[in-house]
Amino acid sequence: MSGNGAPDKETIYARVVEILDEVLNLQSKGTTVAPETRFIEDLGAESLDMAQFVMSLEDQFQKSIKDEELMGLKSVQDAVDYIHKRLAEPDE
Repeated sequence: MSGNGAPDKETIYARVVEILDEVLNLQSKGTTVAPETRFIEDLGAESLDMAQFVMSLEDQFQKSIKDEELMGLKSVQDAVDYIHKRLAEPDE
């Protein structure tokens, strides 16, 4: 946790990977995830998978993700950076 009570990037990364595993069942496939892992190209995520992933992220971190912002999230690191930035913002 960082000074403002928000989780640090390592904590966010760990949770993002857990959510991806839940959505895409990665462990059963023996898939490893790195920060540069891309959702569609590397993990084979489809639009329904991405929708479920985003809903899980929103539930986990209590922040909404706008559709137009989702389009910019191509990799695990993109998602971690985005969530970290959103958690630093004041609540709407």
